[in-house]
Amino acid sequence: MKLTEILHILENEVAPVALSDEFCKKYNMYDNSGIIIDSGNDISGALFSLDLSSKSVAAAIEKGFNLIVTHHPAIYGGVSRINFNDPIAKCLKNGISVISMHLNFDAAPEGIDYFLMRGLGGERAEISAPVEGGGYGRVYSVEDISFGEYFKKVKAAFSERALGYGDSSRKVKKVASFCGAGFDDHNMAFALSRGADVFVSSDLKHHEIAGLLEKGINVIHLTHYSAENYGFNKIYNKIKERLQLPSEYFCDGDLK
Repeated sequence: MKLTEILHILENEVAPVALSDEFCKKYNMYDNSGIIIDSGNDISGALFSLDLSSKSVAAAIEKGFNLIVTHHPAIYGGVSRINFNDPIAKCLKNGISVISMHLNFDAAPEGIDYFLMRGLGGERAEISAPVEGGGYGRVYSVEDISFGEYFKKVKAAFSERALGYGDSSRKVKKVASFCGAGFDDHNMAFALSRGADVFVSSDLKHHEIAGLLEKGINVIHLTHYSAENYGFNKIYNKIKERLQLPSEYFCDGDLK
């Protein structure tokens, strides 16, 4: 199968790269989604991995796969030099192509941010940063239970490394969630205006967590990896049969 055919399947089944372009233009962001490395070879097998890392490249080589599909862009911003042992260099040396599907998969109608909501117990949501058919950042109703009980469920679904802040006895009725690093003034205001009881995201700083608690919102701090790996894995399971070639999902337990 040709590399462009794989890209076509990913775009048709989940979201086109054009959705990333739309998101960047509308919200003044940068992205690098699409084909990152084209080895020029037909694709014999695909490894899906949230990141391009030495471990994911080694796994692809071991399985005889010559394509890695990542969520996080394999090249992001300017590259001034490449070390012989960098994952990019290892891909080039071993004839491995790379496709990265980043903001388009975040904002897809059934993308990574959507699946984060589903894993947190939500179904229908208001969206903080909407784009055609989807968007980023969601507020939604969940089962009415205490924060302590809700946090236990979240840890079981995502990662034991999750951290919870706030009153464990407080009832949870509405949750605001943002896959990856989702804290900014706009998203905080959106969560507050929609009456969220809990703010769920990753990469929050101390003063951001403290500020949310001051405003009466409990916080669940997921690892960046677990917040996005959950949805990327769901996407893989949804589309793997459509690829019509050997494929596997690589999970890095050290980051989860």
